[in-house]
Amino acid sequence: MRARVVAALLLLVLPLAACSEQGGGDELQVVENPKAAVAPASPPASVRPAGRVLPAQGTVNALATDAGSRTLAVSVTEPAAVLLYDLDRLDAPARSVSLPSPAQDLAVSGDTLLAALPAAGKLARIRLPGGELTTVPVAGAPAGVAADGERTLVALREGKGVAVLRGDRVGETITDGLYSADDVLVADGAAVVLDRERTAVFSVDVAAGHIGEGLRAGQGATNAVVDSYGRVFVVDTRRGALLAFSADPLLLRQRYPVPGGAYGIAYDPRRHLVWVTLTRRNEVVAFDVRGGEPREKYRYPTVTQPNSVTVDERTSRVVIGSAAGEGIQVIAL
Repeated sequence: MRARVVAALLLLVLPLAACSEQGGGDELQVVENPKAAVAPASPPASVRPAGRVLPAQGTVNALATDAGSRTLAVSVTEPAAVLLYDLDRLDAPARSVSLPSPAQDLAVSGDTLLAALPAAGKLARIRLPGGELTTVPVAGAPAGVAADGERTLVALREGKGVAVLRGDRVGETITDGLYSADDVLVADGAAVVLDRERTAVFSVDVAAGHIGEGLRAGQGATNAVVDSYGRVFVVDTRRGALLAFSADPLLLRQRYPVPGGAYGIAYDPRRHLVWVTLTRRNEVVAFDVRGGEPREKYRYPTVTQPNSVTVDERTSRVVIGSAAGEGIQVIAL
């Protein structure tokens, strides 16, 4: 595995160094398919999903959990809303918070759920567990969101940059060479933006207002998550792989094959597991990422089209959302 990692690093880093020495060009533009990768279609489920499945209205777009308020947040599309479940009473009716458009991404900051609403051009803030809603206009199709201290970073898919919010005001938008900004993550204080069209990750110097170095993230990067060690794990959906980057400096540390339509991703900080959904197989698989390379620990059958996944940090229960209208799956380890 070590040889494969070194080879991958050479393939990614050397072209960029050569480009810099020649004084022109953009090696990151050259990809086999310039279109953003999407979740592979699932076949009809042939195995009963593990755990239990809760009904949910419409298609599940995104999931998030908040251990502090014991809340499971579920973004659904028909109609657009976030459903708030009590993690300790999942059979109880959920509180529904109506939204002006479906939430593309959910993240928790303190006692607030942040929701990116690309079609509405807004960032929604939902107080947990009560569900009080406020929205902030953010132009450029906000697609991903992350808390960065007292600031909020918002990835702008059509704006091709990262908006920096202080309170309810967009202070600035950082743009520089991105084709699309589909998610933003903060790892140990270092910000990283995921560009699905260029299938690459870029460092973001928020203080200087600058997009920094970029590295290829396979041939079809789709989703990403941060672990307890300050690494950014990225799913390469087209090539079926899990990539691990350090954020500061931005370097590829690991590449591990994950065939089967890898797409959704979540992290369990209690057990140091990265969970990846496999939409071509209707499965979810967990990897222990504490060692030199990921090591498979669990694999379970899921609902059809398992595009999203999250983990309850307190209990390590895994929650999977069906983008085919089959509801919310809960697996207790």
